[in-house]
Amino acid sequence: MQRVAIVDPTESSRESLRTLLLGVDFVWLEAECTRYEYFFDVIQQSMPDLAVVSLDADKARALQMIGELSVAHPKLPILTISQDHQALLQSLQRGAKYFLTHPVGLEDMLAALRRALGESGTAVNGDQPSLGMVNRQNGPSQIVAVLGSRGGVGTTTLAVNLAATLASDPGTGVALVDLDLALGDADIALEVNGMENISIADLARNIERLDMNFLKRALVKHTASGLAILRHPLEIQEIGVLHEGHIERILNLLRISYSVLVLDLSKAMLPTDMMALRMADVILLTAQLELSSLRNVVRMMHLLNQDDNLGDKVRVVVNRVGAEAVEEGISLKKAEDVIGKPIFWQVPNDAKAVIAARVAGQPLVRHNPRSRAQQAIVGLAQALGSKPTGVGTPEPKAKAGWSLFGRK
Repeated sequence: MQRVAIVDPTESSRESLRTLLLGVDFVWLEAECTRYEYFFDVIQQSMPDLAVVSLDADKARALQMIGELSVAHPKLPILTISQDHQALLQSLQRGAKYFLTHPVGLEDMLAALRRALGESGTAVNGDQPSLGMVNRQNGPSQIVAVLGSRGGVGTTTLAVNLAATLASDPGTGVALVDLDLALGDADIALEVNGMENISIADLARNIERLDMNFLKRALVKHTASGLAILRHPLEIQEIGVLHEGHIERILNLLRISYSVLVLDLSKAMLPTDMMALRMADVILLTAQLELSSLRNVVRMMHLLNQDDNLGDKVRVVVNRVGAEAVEEGISLKKAEDVIGKPIFWQVPNDAKAVIAARVAGQPLVRHNPRSRAQQAIVGLAQALGSKPTGVGTPEPKAKAGWSLFGRK
């Protein structure tokens, strides 16, 4: 049983929140508070597993209190609730980790509680915390970072087609963020319409006045799939204006409007990449059955394991399986022995379909939904916990796979 403390000066909404929590069998309502200025002392006395803060009674005081609480108790997860998206963004900037949009339903509350209590290191209902994707309109979105073990392994192709496949579910809003700042080409892989030349660099230059309206102007839409894309800097010299703080704020703002964020990272492991990896729920490390690629997987895992155990988020995806020219006789079993980690997913070599889709400026889910590569990507999306409407059934894997919820 996990202990929760809440603060909400408004009696009606506090009563609704209490009723929701009393209906959850794995939490105990440890403390209620009716004044923001008293909540710090309540936390000191009760030391709950989760703090829930309703912002709308007095946003300024609530945000100030969250900032103080996050400094004094950095490991305490804070869940905020508001009908004001800007206030929710500000709460994330002050130290909150999770949010829900008012009014809150039981399903959304359950998902947020499981996520907050699981990620804080506390098992819920005896289960291990899940990194699975959750389809919902309220609450923080899920972030999938796609990282390449070297150039040419198909990282951008995987990121673009996974994002478009997830976006094929009408109930899932998906944004693809091109964080290969110097040499990204996600916007070329898809034929998009966008009259304004706004990129992530423009958002960084205007970070202090960044709001939802400005952000939406920067996103270009791929009409056929419904995917929104935030482009890399249009000029290489612009990458100098971006630092990790910009990435954190931009992603937090995107999380309010989109169910899933797919991040296409560079291979340079820059501070901006590392921030994205820390914020990600899962890291898809793309490799091929080729010695230099697998060696880099080992090197990257070593680095990530030293940074707050980011290696626990990594799922290795082997791309272009069956391309003899790149396999060098390395089997999947041998690859697993080399990297010391199971292969999470396999995408078959399907060069003809992939190249044709790229030339057409369309994702596989639109251009060739029955291709072998797209079948595998549909399966990958489903393994991540989403339910895309991409046509077809995923190819059976050569061996048992790993889902985000454990061994299949």
